[in-house]
Amino acid sequence: MDIDRARTFLEIVHTGSFLKAADRLRVTQTTVSARIRTLEDELGRRLFVRNRNGAVLTAAGREFERFAQSFVRLWERARQQLTIPAGRTSVVAVGGELNLWTPLMLDWLVWMKAQCPQIAIHAHVGVPDQLLEQLRTGVLDLAILYAPKLLPGFRVELIEEEQLVLVRAASGEGVAGGETDGRSYVHVDWGPQFAAERGFGPAAFGEPGLLVGLGPLGLSYILRVGGMGYFRRGAVAPHLEAGELELVEGAPEFTYPAYAVYPEPTDGREDIQEALRGLKAVAR
Repeated sequence: MDIDRARTFLEIVHTGSFLKAADRLRVTQTTVSARIRTLEDELGRRLFVRNRNGAVLTAAGREFERFAQSFVRLWERARQQLTIPAGRTSVVAVGGELNLWTPLMLDWLVWMKAQCPQIAIHAHVGVPDQLLEQLRTGVLDLAILYAPKLLPGFRVELIEEEQLVLVRAASGEGVAGGETDGRSYVHVDWGPQFAAERGFGPAAFGEPGLLVGLGPLGLSYILRVGGMGYFRRGAVAPHLEAGELELVEGAPEFTYPAYAVYPEPTDGREDIQEALRGLKAVAR
């Protein structure tokens, strides 16, 4: 089976449309149609039913989907293994959301270097939908996410369950006199669930004075100029001990779990199992 035909098939499944698949693959719709027609001729089965709303899988198409996913992942796996550096036994491609790289994923990279030096790492940073797409198409072996969508053929495993706590600068601009409103609040984008939850973020403080998309950036800002915001308990712990920050008493806490998503099964992939073991070890 041609790899381009398999990728085209999966893009149509993912987008629900021949036209959208053509846009994502940067080819013409005629090319997409020709690839699927050839694939259907080779298999002797119709894979899609096209209608005004897009394309829907037939029973044969649903059965073929898992084989197409396995084929694309196997192709990507072979391509990665051909680039194994000298002295290494395998390559694990791992992606994580930006806020997860400090400190969890950084600690994991250090752990892997010490405990599994024979495994080469390809590290990727991205947004959830992008990481899941790379996982689905075999570019990634493992994705670490806060709120992953369930994908058929993939397993989701809890890695870390941390708390987001409200802290403020012990001294500095924006907190003098116990000020705890939107003027001093720095809102970190911890995801839609956090933003919508009553008692957290804008729901509690109104329009924030500053909104950032990266936890370490917001924390560094508060340490420099003052203010308050929600951050991971593990990240603020040393600053609490040093007296640079203080917990806001009575403020609600927010559970913020991180999950590993990877293809199932992982038979023969001891490197993925080692990567998971390392993630759990550093999370503890």
